[in-house]
Amino acid sequence: MARKNKPLRAGTQLDQYRIIRTLGGGGFSIVYLCRDESTHKKVAIKEFIPFKICSRDIDGEVIPQGEAEKDIFNAGRKNFINEATTLSKCKHPNIVNVVNFFQANGTSYMVMVYEEGTNLQTYIKARKGHLSEKFLRTIFPPLMQGLKYIHDNGLLHLDIKPGNVHVRPGGSPLLIDFGAVHSIHSSRRSQHSQIVTPGFSPIEQYEIGKGYVGPWTDIYALGATMRACIEGTSPPTALERSKKDAMKPASVLYKKHYSEPLLKVIDWAMEMDQMLRPQKIDDLLEALAAPYADGHEQDGENMFDRLVNNLKRGI
Repeated sequence: MARKNKPLRAGTQLDQYRIIRTLGGGGFSIVYLCRDESTHKKVAIKEFIPFKICSRDIDGEVIPQGEAEKDIFNAGRKNFINEATTLSKCKHPNIVNVVNFFQANGTSYMVMVYEEGTNLQTYIKARKGHLSEKFLRTIFPPLMQGLKYIHDNGLLHLDIKPGNVHVRPGGSPLLIDFGAVHSIHSSRRSQHSQIVTPGFSPIEQYEIGKGYVGPWTDIYALGATMRACIEGTSPPTALERSKKDAMKPASVLYKKHYSEPLLKVIDWAMEMDQMLRPQKIDDLLEALAAPYADGHEQDGENMFDRLVNNLKRGI
């Protein structure tokens, strides 16, 4: 008997961990808050379960729907383990910390250090954009440092978007979900089709022949994420922009509310032509370090904690 799309129940034992509750998930995975029974510490565990091709039986086993789906499932599961293996070797304060991975229930699990906080998409939705310049300048430089570490280790993230940025209390960001991680050294001939997120993926991710993916690909997605923090919605897709680019520069639309250096960084990062974008994260960090007049900000070092509390109260 199948229980399609159902998460495992609270209290379920997974290896040395016990599920406390479900935290969330997407089309390919479920994330649980768990307790390590050996250390009594909380961890987050990500379960690989692509809902379109799998069901869960009454015993908790993940079962592909047929032979064709089984091949797809096994390939996805291999990529999931590759993601876990890669992240377990990457240690940076602004990158999700993977501490273990294991097999159970016919699928694979990734164990991460549990971090309190709020998803960036939640901030954007609650405020309908309009996040302050101080917020952006607090979140994005550390996020860029984490991405620089990834690039320096020969990897690309390739799925940067507000939903993949976790903001801890105090405003320290964490880059999460490396399901699309890709070697920076792949040639066009060996370049596989990529995960595409409309509004955040540049044109070279849509099809081979539109250019190479590289650090500039992640940089476009960073710029799009920054723009979403201001506008409250996803930018137009790269495909739409490639046909007729009607997207007005942020430096024109929002010059009354944000500094020129910040807005020009966003526009530069979101250039359609990959050769016109910053080619490395250091270029972005240098541009973002330009002085700006802080005329629209609230004072106080606990701004992020207040914003979290307001979100909880529904303000």
